[in-house]
Amino acid sequence: VWVKNNVKDDRSTIISGRADGSNYMKFRFANDQLALYGNHSSSNNVAIETNRKFRDPAAWYHIVLTYDSGNGTSGNRIRLYINGVQETSFSTADYGDQNDDLGTNYSTFKVGDDSYGTSHFDGYMCEVVYCDGQSLDPTSFGEFDSDSPTIWKPIDVSGLTFGTNGFYLEFK
Repeated sequence: VWVKNNVKDDRSTIISGRADGSNYMKFRFANDQLALYGNHSSSNNVAIETNRKFRDPAAWYHIVLTYDSGNGTSGNRIRLYINGVQETSFSTADYGDQNDDLGTNYSTFKVGDDSYGTSHFDGYMCEVVYCDGQSLDPTSFGEFDSDSPTIWKPIDVSGLTFGTNGFYLEFK
């Protein structure tokens, strides 16, 4: 997803999913950090929060979040990339159990809102891509500009496969 967060709300949700009050996931800006929370009544919880602060309301950020619960190394189950670079510094890092479901395919799945309708995304969003059943790296969605190698830019994603519950929201 490409986002430009207004940062006025301390809980600006990018995506969420919920089966019930005990089984949910949220990916959002929380207190200027990016945070992923997953709660599962039958297993341990997932919680990651970046140390990095995202306070520039004029900046566009390309965010790639991958979840590979089958990975035997807990720190590799969740990977977060901002503008093509992997985020590795977290204030909270609980990656969940191996083979645990994060909850993106719960009965309620929302873009730009939490599953309770109380934490809306405050900003701009485009190119929302959800590839169900795949763990893709950021080069599937963007590339560094050849003339300005520090600038991350989008690429055509129409050739990707999205899986059973996946989708592509262009927001043209």
